[in-house]
Amino acid sequence: MLVAATGVGEQHSGDRHGGAAVYPVATDIRHGSRLIGPAGDICAGMAELAAPTVRVHASFLAAMAEFGAEGRGTVHDATETGREMRLFSAVWTAPEGFADYVRWLIGQAREDSPRPEGYVPATNLWMTDGDEYIGRLAIRHRLTERLLLAGGHIGYDVRPSARRRGHATRMLREGLAVARGLGITSALLTCDVDNVASRTVIEHNGGVLENRHEDKWRFWVPTS
Repeated sequence: MLVAATGVGEQHSGDRHGGAAVYPVATDIRHGSRLIGPAGDICAGMAELAAPTVRVHASFLAAMAEFGAEGRGTVHDATETGREMRLFSAVWTAPEGFADYVRWLIGQAREDSPRPEGYVPATNLWMTDGDEYIGRLAIRHRLTERLLLAGGHIGYDVRPSARRRGHATRMLREGLAVARGLGITSALLTCDVDNVASRTVIEHNGGVLENRHEDKWRFWVPTS
């Protein structure tokens, strides 16, 4: 059974809906079943949400190329995917560089891992199907004042060629269970006001709209 290490967090004044000050040492985050669609195509039921793995190296690089074709990875891309494209694209093409990246990503769950000022520990999960990379989900263990306005507890990204197949909805559903294990009873999610698809994913998982902050909708989603 695959597990992803999680860090030891502390309460933060900005985390109005956070949980206990100490998080589990390890959380079981492997989910998934082997359901095959009627036409034999890839569907959300075939995939699993688990710790990042070097097994999907080739597919991961193809997914990053798809994001790049959309214009992702520039200085204007404030997502975690965009940030990591800028930081690691020069090294993750080589197997050893990719292995280092995977170890770094898993290590971000630890409280004592180096990270830029303003960043918090986060459990990172990938949705994969065999050797295929589908998408990612990050669970931030607590909120800062900045994350309380935009960013929230959970962010996710599905590669362009795997969208509109239910992967995002399922990733969030399973990610909420992991968040519950981290002591988060109600998770904050935000999305651009013009991102209808993301808003639908959040609402399908029980998201309740609190308000709009600038160009973002802010939702609270129960984790149980």
